[in-house]
Amino acid sequence: MIAYMLCLVLFCLGVYGALAKRNVIKIVLGLAIAECAVNLMFVLIAYRVHGSAPILPRVAEGGAPVMVDPLPHALVLTAIVIGLATTALMVALAMRIYQQYGTYDISEIRELKG
Repeated sequence: MIAYMLCLVLFCLGVYGALAKRNVIKIVLGLAIAECAVNLMFVLIAYRVHGSAPILPRVAEGGAPVMVDPLPHALVLTAIVIGLATTALMVALAMRIYQQYGTYDISEIRELKG
């Protein structure tokens, strides 16, 4: 239960960084942190304590059987690839904004826009 709460705290920290900060780089980092929190939550949900795969025996040696569902792991791998591509796009846009306006501050960019 503690791990789920820590994922929630990490997600809230990432959303706070994306919404409250005015620096483009900090916004990109906040979104990346929130994405990592969601991926971690998927991996944690996949872990089953009293379940087992159909091909494994129901009782493992020395205690309860442990199983990890492979489907969320496959989804997380796909999400990591998509997240990497979107993060690279956001960094490229941030670099282009800096080349155009000479700053990463959103409030200054809005003032320069006219």
